[in-house]
Amino acid sequence: MTEKKETQKILCVLYEDPSTGYPPKYIRDEIPTLEKYPDNQTLPNPQSIDFKPGDLLGSVSGELGLRKFLEEQGHKLIVTSDKDGPDSVFEKELEDADVVISQPFWPAYLTEERLAKAKKLKMAITAGIGSDHVDLDAAMRRDLTVCEVTFCNSISVAEHTVMMILSVVRDYMTQYQHVLSGDWNIADCVQRSYDLEGMKVGIIGSGRIGLAVLKRLKPFDVDLHYTDRHRLSEEQEHDLGLHYHDTLESLLETCDVLSIHCPLHSETEYLFDTKLLQKMKKGSYLINTARGKICDPYAIKEALESGQLAAYAGDVWFPQPASANHPWRSMPHHAMTPHTSGTSLSAQARYAAGVREILENYFTGQAIRDEYLIVKDGCLAGCGAHSYSEGNSTAGIESVLQ
Repeated sequence: MTEKKETQKILCVLYEDPSTGYPPKYIRDEIPTLEKYPDNQTLPNPQSIDFKPGDLLGSVSGELGLRKFLEEQGHKLIVTSDKDGPDSVFEKELEDADVVISQPFWPAYLTEERLAKAKKLKMAITAGIGSDHVDLDAAMRRDLTVCEVTFCNSISVAEHTVMMILSVVRDYMTQYQHVLSGDWNIADCVQRSYDLEGMKVGIIGSGRIGLAVLKRLKPFDVDLHYTDRHRLSEEQEHDLGLHYHDTLESLLETCDVLSIHCPLHSETEYLFDTKLLQKMKKGSYLINTARGKICDPYAIKEALESGQLAAYAGDVWFPQPASANHPWRSMPHHAMTPHTSGTSLSAQARYAAGVREILENYFTGQAIRDEYLIVKDGCLAGCGAHSYSEGNSTAGIESVLQ
């Protein structure tokens, strides 16, 4: 294939800089260097990078470390955090953009209507994992390439998940708030606190993140269960002591703690509604670091208020950013974070390098790694064919974009 010599417009949507300004220095001087991912997949391997690993790359001023690379080749880079509404920078710049880069943490929703306006768009890149903010059906009809940086932050999310499980089972948030308020009532602190040891913990989706969570939970002496349409090997099940469930309902009826790690697509959209939550053990814990739209927000709140759920910990919302009056901000017994699990400074170095690798291949006409592909040549491809179903998960964002 021939190298793409013409000037390309790269539209990059990133989250805002810190409220105190872009950091002049960092608490640590370096981050660990990883040689490979746990399944031996190689890390992103661009020809070079123009950033220091450990710097804040995912915000507007960080620019994913791309400006020097793109401008030296004569390409135009537009970076913005203004992504919603008809007068947003993203909406205005999209019309003649060749490539859109977005993040799961601050997604630029590529709806069918927006894609129809983007006459020159050839590729949508997710700087992270999860491309459900793109209408994949519309992307296939438009013959767009959709890709993401597979595995770049899987372990980051797995670590966050384990933190959340321990936080809600031990009721850490209540105890922390007592410290802040100056109180010292031990009984108030521990009346909802239990040991994780001995509990039955279930994982919904045993892909890279789900499997990493299972591995990290094994030393806690819990009873591990999982369900997935792609069953793990007998060796993996034996090594981790896993119990496989061929139905989600069987898993729900068995487990004290459930953690969601399946992608968002047509089969999982609003999967956890009132009816499904009633099938869970009373007083169980639900963790969601996958996608907010897998859960009905009002059903979750009602389950917490009734005691059907003991606690809900989530890192994902719909839409993102969540409104100030989102029901999950005010519901009881929650441990919510604003989709930060996969954008630690360590993870940013990997997803920035992965975006650079994808762009290098795109500009030189080389094939993009199969594991990075979600949609190509009008159909689900690579990782997308394994993990997604055809459909559109952006529905419902229209009110935010108007």
